[in-house]
Amino acid sequence: MFVRRKVIIIGAGLGGLSAAIRLARQNFEVTILEKNETVGGKVNIIKSDGYRFDTGASLLTMRNVLEDLFEFAGRDTRDYLDIISCEPLCRYFWSDGSTLDASTDIDKTENEIALIDPVDAANFRKFLSDAKQKYEIAEKTFLAYSLNDLPRLLRPKYVKDLFAISSLKTLDKHNESYFRSAKIRQLFNRFATYNGSSPFETPATFALVPYVEFGLGAWYARGGMYEIPRSLEKLARESGVKIKLKCEVEKIEIENKKAFGVRLKSGEIVPGDFVISNADAIETYRRLIDEKKRPNLPDRKLDKIEPSSSGFVLLLGVKKRFPNLAHHNVFFSDDYKAEFDAIFKAKRLAPNPTIYVCATSRIDETQAPEGCENLFVLVNAPSTNSNIEWKKAAKDYRDLIIEKLENFGLQDLENSIEFEQIITPEDFENKYNANRGSIYGVSSNGIFAAFLRPPNKARRIENLYFVGGATHPGGGIPLVLLSGKFAADLIAREVI
Repeated sequence: MFVRRKVIIIGAGLGGLSAAIRLARQNFEVTILEKNETVGGKVNIIKSDGYRFDTGASLLTMRNVLEDLFEFAGRDTRDYLDIISCEPLCRYFWSDGSTLDASTDIDKTENEIALIDPVDAANFRKFLSDAKQKYEIAEKTFLAYSLNDLPRLLRPKYVKDLFAISSLKTLDKHNESYFRSAKIRQLFNRFATYNGSSPFETPATFALVPYVEFGLGAWYARGGMYEIPRSLEKLARESGVKIKLKCEVEKIEIENKKAFGVRLKSGEIVPGDFVISNADAIETYRRLIDEKKRPNLPDRKLDKIEPSSSGFVLLLGVKKRFPNLAHHNVFFSDDYKAEFDAIFKAKRLAPNPTIYVCATSRIDETQAPEGCENLFVLVNAPSTNSNIEWKKAAKDYRDLIIEKLENFGLQDLENSIEFEQIITPEDFENKYNANRGSIYGVSSNGIFAAFLRPPNKARRIENLYFVGGATHPGGGIPLVLLSGKFAADLIAREVI
């Protein structure tokens, strides 16, 4: 007699929802246990007085990954989401008044770069061609398989490819080989922050990321990016997935090195044939698995794993419009290296930070009252293993950021704020069990760091799997969705 295998998923983030949908469609009995009141994990929403703020990912790339998930479930993405292109991709600002609008129209971007440095503009297509080559290699290796498929990845044809995208150079040195302008290098160095790392430490492997935006495009979900987890929740429920909110897992039950269920904070034991954690992998080991059950990963070893950067966020409802803003905006610091040294080496707040501002109200009238702006303001910050006392530091850093934005041309910003909320690294740690408040789990500062994220299947505990931005293949909506696919594929393979 056929018996449906039970899968327990800890957390209803995008990775958990992705795995749940794929497994439910393969006749597994799937239950998601989420400690918060809503699904989505870090991709969430805050609403107040007509303002709506996405609190997580602000753009969608590699949209084919999302579409593949809906197709796997026999659905059409267009029936669930209205996805629109981001144009320009981003507007960049420097303190001397220079600006640059990045676009998927390569001619436009080339012309914009030429206004800063004609020689760099001439090198842009060659740079993008190299990024495309790296991406296409990653697409058939690193982005196609779980790290648990190491024997497959070690076949000669794949090893050759992996070495082709690996590099002893840092991302900064790679960009320096193409661009002589410090501004253009800074623009492309910024892509290291997409995995919470420093361009002066992370390998040139990540030089593929610009192609993902410039070559493949970037999108926004009308109504806000939270529409993506909302649509996946609907798809999961339609697929037969049970989702229990405000249901916190206290421990993963393990016996003889095998996970067999979870224990809730209420004391209830929920049995399962497989357990998937959508919580941060490091924090899963630290908080949900007794140390004696993981002798190969004691706390002292977990403590040595460098977390990615975190973020300091301001949500600002502003009763005026700023015509100089695009949808996505970056206001650069004057010394990028000093900024990252402060975050990763000194573990302190950068005194002159780069500021990212997302204003979805520029392209979506549902996001703010008429004549107003909803500003999501993000500054890279150290994880909580610093000595920063956030209750004291938050107000001063907030004031510094507001003043800097006003100096960049957001005139009278301070006096125009009618809604405000601050989110610190401690909030990320407490709400999402993020490893020391990190946004992307472990940092990618190191030559082989891209290939050393926690794998999707635990190596020493049977029937335990990991999904989410802190695991392979990484952070960002498409990679998190892929982590769910990899975990689901590994589990399905176990029972076939």
